[in-house]
Amino acid sequence: MTITDPLDLLDFDSLLSDEERQIRETVARFVSEHVRPHVADWFEAGTFPRELAPELGKLGVLGMHLEGYGCAGTSAVAYGLACLELEAGDSGLRSFVSVQGSLAMFSIWKYGSEEQKQEWLPRMAAGEAIGCFGLTEPDFGSDPANMRTRAVRDGNDWILNGSKMWITNGSIADVATVWARTEEGVRGFLIPKDTPGFTTRTIKRKLSLRASITGELSLDDVRLPASAQLPGAQGLGAPLSCLSEARFGIVFGSTGAALDSLRTAIDYANARVQFGRPIAAFQLTQQKLADMAVDLNTAALLALHLGRLKDAGGVKPHQISVGKLNNVRRALAIARECRTILGGSGITLEYSPLRHANNLESVLTYEGTSEIHTLVIGQALTGHAAYR
Repeated sequence: MTITDPLDLLDFDSLLSDEERQIRETVARFVSEHVRPHVADWFEAGTFPRELAPELGKLGVLGMHLEGYGCAGTSAVAYGLACLELEAGDSGLRSFVSVQGSLAMFSIWKYGSEEQKQEWLPRMAAGEAIGCFGLTEPDFGSDPANMRTRAVRDGNDWILNGSKMWITNGSIADVATVWARTEEGVRGFLIPKDTPGFTTRTIKRKLSLRASITGELSLDDVRLPASAQLPGAQGLGAPLSCLSEARFGIVFGSTGAALDSLRTAIDYANARVQFGRPIAAFQLTQQKLADMAVDLNTAALLALHLGRLKDAGGVKPHQISVGKLNNVRRALAIARECRTILGGSGITLEYSPLRHANNLESVLTYEGTSEIHTLVIGQALTGHAAYR
């Protein structure tokens, strides 16, 4: 009996270079050895092992698409493939890597001073320091332009007040990139964890992204020197450009969650015998598997196309929105359908699809809700910004 892996259906790997395939295989092996044996326990306990950060640094995936400062400087496609394999392990793992590299590190790399880059980027690339990205607020998620966090000048210093919510890595981060409104517009600031007036709280009782640390940041008269400001970041476009970097990783990452779910369902369907034969031999099961495989491969090809555009320097924000909207929707539908093939066994942490589905409920919402990405695409098609 010949079984084709879901992502081999259209010979996806033939579209990759030898280096890209090697990076994908290396990350997949790391996930198999260091993540899969433990991720169900992390999910059940609601924790992320901080000690995994240096291992991810040794793997080379933290800020891997950035140049210099200890970063690998890989292509966008290579970074995307790493995200695919990381999220095949768990969305929380990919979220950690994505926030570290595409939000916290990218904000410093693109908008920071040389002193800030030298201070933080090598340690963050090695996993010795953890970063987070504070943009979302309790009352302003999709509308960051109206954030309430303020920064006012006091001599040569800045005084910050406000709060940020739903911040991945928030309560374990060594440094936070925090965005605040000033008289000059939105500006970014680097806040080390031990700064007076800066406190964090871990958000508990989550039903999704449980193998990930989510926090709230509170700023109460936080005094920062002028050197804490990101000098190159002026206006809301700066944090939004960081989000575009992270959303690109989601386009690939969500595909990984779908791939792992489908592989799990196929293995189970071949092993589970009912009415004298494996349920994989029944037409209804095969229809589910075939439909999901088509959706998976469509999503993977879209991700690869956007990666090639990004490496050529031509990917546009609305194109990233197409990828995020489509691929997360498809991945969530695949994970849910795979759970049905597993029957009662599918509600346990012995199998991955329902864990992936729960995680993808968060991925569907964060870094731009489906509604916002729909309107971004609508604006590209019509010229009208319906959310303004």
